Amino acid sequence: MIIAALMASGTAFGQEHYTFGTVLDGDTVPLYYLHEVTVYSSGMLLTPKEIRQNAKLIKNVRLMRPYALEGKHRLDKLELEIAALPRRDRRAAIKEAERQLLADYKGELSNYTFSQGLVLIKLIDRETNRSAYKIVGELRGSLRAGLYQAIARLFGYNLKDTFDPKHNKKDDLIDRICISIDRGQI
Repeated sequence: MIIAALMASGTAFGQEHYTFGTVLDGDTVPLYYLHEVTVYSSGMLLTPKEIRQNAKLIKNVRLMRPYALEGKHRLDKLELEIAALPRRDRRAAIKEAERQLLADYKGELSNYTFSQGLVLIKLIDRETNRSAYKIVGELRGSLRAGLYQAIARLFGYNLKDTFDPKHNKKDDLIDRICISIDRGQI
């Protein structure tokens, strides 16, 4: 039998984590859920040669990652907010969040390049575990998601792109760049 969250035990890497417990033979034992960890044979995720060859991609990831992290933060906050709202008020809250997002970032994001936009779509999927198309579909509906996808395709983007580092070499490189940035190695 799992007991509700016993306590919020601070932050780890900027994220709050919780300690859970389970009862075994009348004794409460802490139960921790750990994130999956990938172990690399060398201490460096990127070789110096890879860093030189992919300097542009590294720059693009550095530029776009804060937007993806902010998007994840806002999406998490919005999902918590609309979960507490009555069904009829959710739509207005989602529209307001979209208006606020456009007001905050439309001018900034319009100055970036095509390749930086592609990286942003990948990073959004990496951070949220959902494609941009799926996020729009869940929040605004499949008709709106289809419209956004059609417009994106006119400009050469695909909102249905997924982040798959196990089967896509470029996604694996983006993932290793993000981890290296977090570790302060690049």
